[in-house]
Amino acid sequence: MFIIGFLIFIVYVYFLIWNIFYSTKKQREENRYNNQPDVLDSDGMGDFSRFPSDKN
Repeated sequence: MFIIGFLIFIVYVYFLIWNIFYSTKKQREENRYNNQPDVLDSDGMGDFSRFPSDKN
């Protein structure tokens, strides 16, 4: 009984860890940020509202 329970637990932990790594990889692929301005300025504020000003 304990052996069967332990095997089920091991399979559960394996798929749990696999799901965490797979989801993280998928999220990073979907949220890649490139520094190109948007073609459509939907808020009407221009690019200055999205980028911080450089204060030297």
